Amino acid sequence: MTHQQLADAVRSLMPRAKSDLAELVAFPSVADPRVFPVEECRKAARWVADAFAAEGLTGVRLLDTPDGSQAVYAELPGPEGAPTVLLYSHYDVQPPLEESAWDSPAFELTERDGRWYGRGAADCKGNILMHLTALRALREVDGALPVGLKVVVEGSEEQGTGGLERYAEAHPELLAADAVVIGDTGNVALGVPSVTATLRGMTVVEVSIATLAGNLHSGAFGGAAPDALQAMIQVLAGLHDRNGDVAVTGLAADQVWDGHQYDEQQFRSDAEVLDGVALTGTGTVSDRLCARPSVTVLGIDAPGVVGASNSVQASAKALVSLRVPPGTDLKAAQHALISHLEAAVPWGAHAEVRLLSGGESFRAELTGPAYEAMGAAMLAAFGKPMTATGEGGSIPLCNTLRTLYPAAEIILIGVEEPTARIHAVNESVDPVELELMALTEAIFLRTYASYRG
Repeated sequence: MTHQQLADAVRSLMPRAKSDLAELVAFPSVADPRVFPVEECRKAARWVADAFAAEGLTGVRLLDTPDGSQAVYAELPGPEGAPTVLLYSHYDVQPPLEESAWDSPAFELTERDGRWYGRGAADCKGNILMHLTALRALREVDGALPVGLKVVVEGSEEQGTGGLERYAEAHPELLAADAVVIGDTGNVALGVPSVTATLRGMTVVEVSIATLAGNLHSGAFGGAAPDALQAMIQVLAGLHDRNGDVAVTGLAADQVWDGHQYDEQQFRSDAEVLDGVALTGTGTVSDRLCARPSVTVLGIDAPGVVGASNSVQASAKALVSLRVPPGTDLKAAQHALISHLEAAVPWGAHAEVRLLSGGESFRAELTGPAYEAMGAAMLAAFGKPMTATGEGGSIPLCNTLRTLYPAAEIILIGVEEPTARIHAVNESVDPVELELMALTEAIFLRTYASYRG
């Protein structure tokens, strides 16, 4: 079966994909009401629901999940006896961070140097357009699918609050499928077709330290009054050793990655590391990203430089993220992190470490008819064989799906290659990557049933 007609259809649909992505990016759908009104997520959910309904999917509805967010669900029955494929993505996005640091408005899709910039352009609204464009091309060329189809697009993935996981556990029949395509990762490099074989688990804790009843004059009291911000700095500094390796007591940080290796110079370029600045940690880049834990201080509540007063700080707060590789027990890692932070608090300061969220690591089984079909689809679309790679990020839903549907093949793909700079300012998607990944998915959906024999 030739796939040229599909390739031509996908290419002709790219202007529509761009205009649709612009509409979707325009919603500041950050699932945190402290940052943007919840109505922005509601609008994005409605847009996604309408878009899939327009492609002929049935049973389109909004699911009210236990964390207060909404997920979009749709389905399209296939021929009798055909396998069912579940397509996943999420419409919520990371906060824009400092909007003045963007070269173009964060929520306005902007083309520059051959890429499309905007918050969510890749993670994960670009992957929603990957799904839509694949379905549109198949509808145009084939008219019907040889597989049954389910689609779920969640609204709180970036917050890690587990709304869709809890909903799926309460309604296990809803997302049952033979193969699951998780559209929330990306290729190891531009033009190198990849599936993600492993994900690190993640937990987030909030650290609060208090030392005084209130701020004090730094001249009258500084040097003897216990400074909560100084205490916080000491606590956070102890999370890493001098090399930058994680130094949390009880947490191994010397594992080795034996899969695809991320070239160090390529990583420096992709991460835009400044000249003369060393990478943190030891081992290969892939060891550090895929096989070992990482700790990141996500935020600190402290006075800003502008407007700061000469004061000893009475309190400080920090948000700390820990990611752990497959093979590390999440609860044990959470306990190790919390114990390490509590033990590091100096001077008897009043401290609280509060667990906010967590998700287990994931390792995919890379065999089966769905993986064979995806490998063939990637070869047909890119002209290159499929690569299996590790991913340092976390998608807790994967383990929920594996528990609920142990026979299902779970495949992680997407448009979020390294230069997309997801979660950072100036996030972008490469339209060629979006086109080729949409074509890959279209070919996969066209051919998967035949690989099941």
